[in-house]
Amino acid sequence: MQDPSPQDPPPMPGRPVPRIARRTFLTGLGGATLAACTSPQPAPPPPEEGFGPSPTPAPPVTVNAATGPVVVPGEPMRVVVLDTDVLDSALTLGMTPVGAALPSADTRFPDYWPASRTSRIRLVGPSGAPDLEAVRLLRPDLILSNQTRDGDWFPQLSELAPTVLTQTAGASWKSDFQLHAQALGRVAAAAAFVASYQKHAGQVVQALAAAKLSGHRVSLVRFVEGGGMRVFGRQSFPGTVLADAQVGRPDAQNVDQSDFEVPPDQLAKADGDLLLYATYGDPGRAGTNATLASPGWQALGAVKAHRAFPVDDQLWFQGIGYTGANFMLDELQRFLGA
Repeated sequence: MQDPSPQDPPPMPGRPVPRIARRTFLTGLGGATLAACTSPQPAPPPPEEGFGPSPTPAPPVTVNAATGPVVVPGEPMRVVVLDTDVLDSALTLGMTPVGAALPSADTRFPDYWPASRTSRIRLVGPSGAPDLEAVRLLRPDLILSNQTRDGDWFPQLSELAPTVLTQTAGASWKSDFQLHAQALGRVAAAAAFVASYQKHAGQVVQALAAAKLSGHRVSLVRFVEGGGMRVFGRQSFPGTVLADAQVGRPDAQNVDQSDFEVPPDQLAKADGDLLLYATYGDPGRAGTNATLASPGWQALGAVKAHRAFPVDDQLWFQGIGYTGANFMLDELQRFLGA
């Protein structure tokens, strides 16, 4: 649940960066509606029109949030999301929020969603510090976030609309998605997306095994403005997606942690058979440029083998949901060459 970057670092010279297969995305977000799509662009989740209010309004629903039971509308129509995990959940389930908060360094919505899905969303301040007046003016009937970001704001947010918070965001994304689906009244749709993702992950596992690539160790590195260079362990969103693909991790990252900072004299902890790195914030101030030019980075086995690639920070570290994870599986398969 770290903030996304408005800019990725440059690719390694001499090697094109594999791009995501947009058509392949259809295999990851299946279901009858998505399977019928043939566009090469990312297929949107089931259209919102199919989820409109019924002639008889659905009764309120009680969901068990991190703060305790919360009564929410049976069919919420004006939803405000205050972090990137709930943004992915809402859009995946066919609900376009009326408002959203984005991480402080973010200047745009994630590119893995087409502009047609995000152009109507009003910004309501940075994640963790929402503009309460902007939220109020949108007249929400449901607010979604997590305690890590907005636990301190819960009393004020609850005065504006029923507010459902998960405990955190990141490695718990699958269970968090279930709570989001309950709050949004789209449990059946959620089950279809879960089953489709599981099938997609299984297909990637089979492809990697057939190519004898399952044992390759994949390193995850993130340069964070104000936070140094961080490597990611198993208890993180991207770490769980790699686990679903059953790929290996470097020893230093094969730990039950989310992430930890690596000092410049310990760059070996960033090495792997495949090294994927992203930047949050300005690459100069985040240390990306200096590190990539350093002798220690150039000495890494993945770098010398031309197996170090920049990835989209908004996808790999901010996607935190089933749509983001499906795109990541496709990219991982392409990076590994299966």
